[in-house]
Amino acid sequence: MSHDAEAGLPGELPGYLPLYSGKVRELFAPIDPETGLVDRSRLLLVASDRISAFDHVIDSPIPDKGAVLTQLSLWWFDQLADLVPHHVIDTAVPARVAGRAINVRRLRMLPVECIARAYLTGSGLSDYRETGSVCGVELPAGLVDGSRLAEPIFTPTTKAPFGQHDEPMRFEDVEDELGPALAARVRDLTIAILARGNEIAADRGILIADTKVEYGVDPVSLGLPTADAEEEIDWTTVDPDAIQVVLADEVLTPDSSRFWRASQWEPGHPQTSYDKQVLRDWLLSADSGWDRSSNQAPPPLPDEVIELTRARYVEAYETLTGRTFTPDPAASDPTSSGPTVQS
Repeated sequence: MSHDAEAGLPGELPGYLPLYSGKVRELFAPIDPETGLVDRSRLLLVASDRISAFDHVIDSPIPDKGAVLTQLSLWWFDQLADLVPHHVIDTAVPARVAGRAINVRRLRMLPVECIARAYLTGSGLSDYRETGSVCGVELPAGLVDGSRLAEPIFTPTTKAPFGQHDEPMRFEDVEDELGPALAARVRDLTIAILARGNEIAADRGILIADTKVEYGVDPVSLGLPTADAEEEIDWTTVDPDAIQVVLADEVLTPDSSRFWRASQWEPGHPQTSYDKQVLRDWLLSADSGWDRSSNQAPPPLPDEVIELTRARYVEAYETLTGRTFTPDPAASDPTSSGPTVQS
């Protein structure tokens, strides 16, 4: 089996033009079979089994990870539909990528990574220990790893090109990038998504410590013919009340969020997690032999770390949704067609 096949990648897809290959996802544009023209209004979004950590793609795919991310995002899009519209059109995708791919609206993406935190950990904890704040948000003294914040905070970052590091942003930086009104809109939406996520997850014994989301805008509402038009957008001139801010990519998954077991939450040390913290911990341990500061690629993961990471992802999906995970749910439920379609 090829390395791409092991990672759940489709290779060439008849009828689709490959556009982009990211850390985890592949983007394809459908080609009209009659005219041979590329449909510039929609995309096929395929989630691979690749996994990244510390801005590196690890050379060890996690089996079924792409299917877990896709199916959990679809479930969450429905739970959040009254808060924010999503980009999903349907799940009528080629059989080769069934269960791990969706058809989505092609959007012009906002140039900011939107992150909200309900608990203090990870890079936020590191910033707090150095400055007493996270992305310019002052926090009270005495917080420790895993402390619950009085209220969720918005801690955005830049959206760096592949291979470069995202940099923390203050809210004032986001206002400079997007304008005050649009910056406030994405801040409030991001915090609302995390709050709704925690309301739902709490009943299932999960705490969502933090999450990252991405938003896009229909290019037509920006005066562009297509999302791939070359015109630059001055986001500071965009009125958020005159456009639709759309939730895109993934939402509240183990890749984009930290999930903790509520029954074992205890501030003061790392928490038991359902996400890729398992492999982060191994990479930072002496067992891996890897020096994070070396700028060298991390080593492949041992089988036990791969298996445990997969198990945590599947457990998160099943605990949150109440469903048994299958890589292609449509194969066992022919009526399955994804979330409610939004126009």
